[in-house]
Amino acid sequence: MKLNSLKVGAGRVGEKLPYLLLLLPLGFLLAVVVLPLGAMLQQTNATSFHMVWQDEYMRRLLGWTTLQAAGSSLLTLLLGVPVAWAITRWQFAGRNLVLRLVMLPFVMPTLVAGVGILALFGSQGLLWRGWEGTPWLLLYGNVFFNLPVMVRAVYQGLCQVPASRLYAAQTLGSSVWQRFIQVELPQLLPWLAGGMCMVFLYCFSGFGLALLLGGEHYITLEVQIYQLIAYELDMAQAGVLVLWVLASTLVSGMVYALVSRLSTQANMVRMLPPRIPIRWQKWALLLALLLLLGCCVLPLMAVAWRAVLAGSSWLVLLDGSTWQALFNTVRFTVMAMLLALLLGMTHAALAHRWTWVRSLTFLPFMVSPVCVSFGLLLCYPEWTASLTMLICTYALLAYPFITKDVLSAWDSLPLSYIQAARTLGASSWQVMLYVILPLLRPALQRGLALAAATCVGEFAATLFLSRPEWQTLTTLIYHYLSTAGRDNYDKAMVLTLLLMLLAMLFFGLLEWSKSKKEQHLC
Repeated sequence: MKLNSLKVGAGRVGEKLPYLLLLLPLGFLLAVVVLPLGAMLQQTNATSFHMVWQDEYMRRLLGWTTLQAAGSSLLTLLLGVPVAWAITRWQFAGRNLVLRLVMLPFVMPTLVAGVGILALFGSQGLLWRGWEGTPWLLLYGNVFFNLPVMVRAVYQGLCQVPASRLYAAQTLGSSVWQRFIQVELPQLLPWLAGGMCMVFLYCFSGFGLALLLGGEHYITLEVQIYQLIAYELDMAQAGVLVLWVLASTLVSGMVYALVSRLSTQANMVRMLPPRIPIRWQKWALLLALLLLLGCCVLPLMAVAWRAVLAGSSWLVLLDGSTWQALFNTVRFTVMAMLLALLLGMTHAALAHRWTWVRSLTFLPFMVSPVCVSFGLLLCYPEWTASLTMLICTYALLAYPFITKDVLSAWDSLPLSYIQAARTLGASSWQVMLYVILPLLRPALQRGLALAAATCVGEFAATLFLSRPEWQTLTTLIYHYLSTAGRDNYDKAMVLTLLLMLLAMLFFGLLEWSKSKKEQHLC
């Protein structure tokens, strides 16, 4: 009798366990995002709002932050559409390699991009010195990071244009330009809008690039928040600025979520195969590839070249502080990845079951690391400078990549596979372990690689929340860059090359995770 009761109890616990696990991501978001945002609200009042709004410097800062984000979005649109069209519609040697490498800048840590641009155009620039203190460096940095995002969005949009429509328009005598305006552009609009929203979101809430490239006059709201908290301890004004950032990113995020639904394609279409370019098309293709090279590869080459010329500064690799920073970087990444894996999978399962949870998937993207870090410090003062808080912040920034890829793959799984397993007598857990998880493995690998690249290059939250003994590669590079002297500059270049290679390793894992079938589909 007692044995039967125990079995019944265990059965009930087993039934409730999935629901308890599924509540994990919601509880995490409540503790790490919602409550800290509430704590920030408590720091502000009508007087602090009035003071900040009356401050001409703050208004100019808000205007510049918005302007640089809008300008960067427009610039990436103007550059990204022709580049993406050229590599989608024309066949050339190395096309598959270009398509695979196009997202490489996106996985680079912001510090690598910033240091690379300074190596090109800074006071010791290789290409054109003297651009420090101007707004152009920040705009160039934004283009470096976000042009791949726009190119990828346009490429995927062009893949959804049915070849039959283009053949029909060609038969009716339409030129290439007319086919683009009348057939391709209407199909592309949701993808363009989604790409611009995402670029605006990244540029508006960007921290690392603005800190390195903004100089004294062209920093953004995120940098100002950091300076108010770190150097002036002015929580009231910082809280108001955080709410400004949050409101702007939430609007962009909601617009992105809306247009993403419009760009979802239910059915596979037969895309137009790429053609070999002729006459002027060859020059146009060459120009597009040079543009991609200049915007996305040149800063990485500059870092490598500066590091090669560093001479005795390579001895920095033997320093104990370097090994400690490398160890901390790997340690924090591994710890955050374990938590991100648990959160990402449970969030994907929850979103797959209940549609309303999908709207929370991109919430961590809408809240910048600076806002999160500030809110956590206010909400949990007793946990200040604790490793748990730092790892939770890393995981918060990383796990949406896992959720997004796993959920997308889960949605596309044929229902017949699961029904067949259930017909053969498999339980829910057996279906999950032997059918669903093996099919989700490539998507999970892809999400893990992107999440790991995010953790390796994390800079803003580390600057806010870590102790001196928790120095990572990003904060050590920033330390050398902030210290005067040529030797310190060269050491920063060597360490930046090391960080770049680490990010490339994760990018290689990302590409390795793709199957041959995935590589040939949009």
